[in-house]
Amino acid sequence: MKIGFLDSGIGGLTVMATAIQMLPGQDYLFMADNLHVPYGTKSKEEVRAYILEAVETMVGEGMDALVVACNTATSIAVAELRTMYSFPIVGMEPAVKPAVEMNRKTGKRVLVFATPLTLQQPKYYALVSRVDDEGIVDSLPLPELVHYCEELQFDKSIMSDYFRSKLADYDLDRYGMIVLGCTHYPFYKGLLREILPPHIQIIDGNVGTVKRLMALLSRVGMVGGVRSGSVRFMCTGNDAAYIEKTRTAFELISENNVQNEEIMNE
Repeated sequence: MKIGFLDSGIGGLTVMATAIQMLPGQDYLFMADNLHVPYGTKSKEEVRAYILEAVETMVGEGMDALVVACNTATSIAVAELRTMYSFPIVGMEPAVKPAVEMNRKTGKRVLVFATPLTLQQPKYYALVSRVDDEGIVDSLPLPELVHYCEELQFDKSIMSDYFRSKLADYDLDRYGMIVLGCTHYPFYKGLLREILPPHIQIIDGNVGTVKRLMALLSRVGMVGGVRSGSVRFMCTGNDAAYIEKTRTAFELISENNVQNEEIMNE
């Protein structure tokens, strides 16, 4: 089985790394839409067109299932994609529901980090309205963070200053959970653990997304059988340098194993 992962850039690698841990032995195809990254600062109409074009290219590579490994792309195009293709398609949404449920007894608030476009979508507002009956969820747009990640900017001093400036107006004693609502953001999970108060937990939607993928594949009889376990990287710009950067980022996320703790705690 060949499972495709689509993101605007390298962020979706954090989801694919989780899938490889939880669903090993399959073939994986990663597509980065590097010609148009980041999605989170563009219009809905632009992003929709980019996604449809990228998925069409991936279909030509013979994928059997697709994970739209981007919260922004999911909110804009996943419903349409499901009407266009018969193979299993899984999207993402910020892990607001589990964060609220896990945090409910603490009496503290939940803070969602996300791209501006994700936070502007009706789907996000519907999600928060559905699960946040006590009004404890706040949202913080981080439009620059995808760019930092795409540039492999992981210098602790620079990024610590960035996060501290963004959080300067927040009383962190009031918060018990931070939701990483963009697949790029888990690259900074280790750093965030260092600079946030120890009582704050950090959650993302990667494990939940892969669980939904596994359940859907099982339901349609596609679980089972082992392929070569290959991982192929593509990008819309057919840029060898960007693909090499993607490989580097994948090695980094795999070495750091930022998903391991959540998987082991499931």
